[in-house]
Amino acid sequence: MTNVERQSLEQFFVEKLQQAKVLFERALDCKHTDFDDLYPYMNEQPQFFWYKRYVAWSELLTVVKLAKELEIDWESQFTERQAEFIEGKVLQGKVLDNWYAEEKMSQLEE
Repeated sequence: MTNVERQSLEQFFVEKLQQAKVLFERALDCKHTDFDDLYPYMNEQPQFFWYKRYVAWSELLTVVKLAKELEIDWESQFTERQAEFIEGKVLQGKVLDNWYAEEKMSQLEE
């Protein structure tokens, strides 16, 4: 793989990481995602929001897994705590409660 091809691949994965992160954060915040359009009749079901988060989390983990396999830096797109959550792989309440924790702390410090 040439250097130019490697840079293009890295740029592609950085974009995919950012998209997956935004999708997860939109699901986390109960904002509209493409998933809502797939199952519009489910919006009123309480379990729908948990499932939507799980799907977005799975997509994020998949993109990170591929980036790791290609030895592309993925961690720089996330805070240290977020990277730890991703490494842990399990979507737990602490992930939902603390995903933005470092970002909020840095905003308070400014």
